[in-house]
Amino acid sequence: MSKRHPVIAVTGSSGAGTTTTSLAFQHIFAAEGVNAAFVNGDAFHRYTRQEMQAAVRRARDEGRHISHFGEESNDLERLEHLFAQYGKQGSGETRKYLHTFDEAVPHNQLPGTFTSWQSLPENTDLMFYEGLHGGVKTDHVDVAQHVDLLIGMVPIVNLEWIQKIIRDTEERGHSREKVRESIVRSMDDYFNFITPQFSRTHINFQRVPMVDTSNPFSAKAIPTADETLVVVRFRNMPQVDFPYLLQMIHGSFISRMNTLVVPGGKMGLAMELILRPLVRKILEQRYA
Repeated sequence: MSKRHPVIAVTGSSGAGTTTTSLAFQHIFAAEGVNAAFVNGDAFHRYTRQEMQAAVRRARDEGRHISHFGEESNDLERLEHLFAQYGKQGSGETRKYLHTFDEAVPHNQLPGTFTSWQSLPENTDLMFYEGLHGGVKTDHVDVAQHVDLLIGMVPIVNLEWIQKIIRDTEERGHSREKVRESIVRSMDDYFNFITPQFSRTHINFQRVPMVDTSNPFSAKAIPTADETLVVVRFRNMPQVDFPYLLQMIHGSFISRMNTLVVPGGKMGLAMELILRPLVRKILEQRYA
């Protein structure tokens, strides 16, 4: 952690809604005049798409599983080095993983490949990370220790799967069978590398559907925001002004001493009200 060069991380699995949270932060950064260095966790995948497919086949032949959630397919050491380097010097390197043809064409590359490593912009106010491993900790690395504000995006698992299935089939061209296979293959890594992070986060936003999602593999649409509630859990944050949030967010209520529940359609408002003061505090400490 670093007051001079703070790090904010949003962590959650593919399809969990981390992109939605990133948009909320971008809006806050623009409103507050924050010059942020943006890092996407996919940059630290170890393999291109073709290499990953080969690694999956190789692992299957050996009677084991490999997924994008685990440390075998991610360079977590390099990720921790970036977090530590930015905290100390305000610098580091990242790259882009090109998911689709639209992303790849401007770089004259194929989808499923990486751009070259590039230095982060100079003189930024903070680094903002969105990805799978912003709060990961293993026997070899501890990324979480370098994060000043760690946010978890954690939909109920069936909702998470619905979001992933529909996104990967409609936006990335994968078949439902392939997406289902990847979900099953990733379960061990999900339990060992993704889930534990949400006990280290400062705040979790967990979407809970109010409609039937019993069979996520047959769902044709993602439940709308108005068909969900959002459970917001705070860890060790006594400065949260619950009376103010209850007054500002119509329909919200407190379910536990550290937990606020808001209507799904008010999630953006809740994020704005909760996160903007925290960003301001981080910036004030930076210049104190």
